[in-house]
Amino acid sequence: MEFTAGGRLEVRVTRADVGKRVSVRYVTDAGAPGATFTDAVGVLTSWDAGVVLITRRTGESVRIAESALVAGKVVPAAPARRRGPAASFEELARVTARAWEPVESERLGDWTLRAASGFTRRANSVLPLGEPGLPLDAALARVREWYAARELPAYVQAATGAEGAQEMLCADLEHHGWRREVSAEVRIGGLAPVGDLDADVSPVRLSRSLDPSWLHRYQRFGVPGPHVLRVLESGPSVWFASVPGTGDIPAAIGRCVVDGRWAGFMAVEVDPARRRQGLATAVMTALARKALDEGASAAWLQVEADNDAGRALYEGMGFAVHHHYHHYRAAEA
Repeated sequence: MEFTAGGRLEVRVTRADVGKRVSVRYVTDAGAPGATFTDAVGVLTSWDAGVVLITRRTGESVRIAESALVAGKVVPAAPARRRGPAASFEELARVTARAWEPVESERLGDWTLRAASGFTRRANSVLPLGEPGLPLDAALARVREWYAARELPAYVQAATGAEGAQEMLCADLEHHGWRREVSAEVRIGGLAPVGDLDADVSPVRLSRSLDPSWLHRYQRFGVPGPHVLRVLESGPSVWFASVPGTGDIPAAIGRCVVDGRWAGFMAVEVDPARRRQGLATAVMTALARKALDEGASAAWLQVEADNDAGRALYEGMGFAVHHHYHHYRAAEA
């Protein structure tokens, strides 16, 4: 990465660039023997009291002493996507939200407070697409009150790594004592390549509704009450896939929500004893073909950042990372 001008390293970033994407070079362990240079690329989220804070696309915060900077510059807001459909952050955020709707919600300016009796963080967190209509301190206090009234922890879902994402909000949440608990990748790709995979889809059964056996494989809850069914069955056009297994529990399951040009894949799970047999690929291929029949052309999915097996599977199917999202939890009062 080139930082020089006329052969000299230059810091061409100032406090006025807070909120912009930057690339900086800084020295680690300044003054110590063997000190080395390190680069950081991300959104400049603060520059205060001699400390520069940069939020990477993954949501990781990098704190750098101002005195350690040796070079820096503003860079384009987001790198060009090498593959996959074109999509803005806001479009994807709204599509993914419609595929996992809460049981109840309330507006706070452009924020949406969502609750579903605690079933998944996605359905029990704030979706902040815009401004809350209140100063941030007051908005976060209102969020705490709303979730406390439902005996739920207060979460805000915020994103990093795409043009128009929320690095500044992430930094503000951390400044107010909220802590990042879970991070996930939102990946996108073409739908046709998934439907064209050479997979045996003959054992895959598709249905518009859930049945108890599907829920037995999807162990993401305690007792499957009505709130679980409400969330799982929500969305514009929902399909459930299952592969018969031993007894009443499927060997593999999956869920797909078709929404205009988009098909979202969720809840793809395989019996640990049946992994590496192509069942996840078969489930996704069958669902992709159904979504293609309904006119979809693009695909998205979410995978937790520490799920190496899932990330490798989806990478092989052509899914590329579009952005990351994170759930920030309010500190205990």
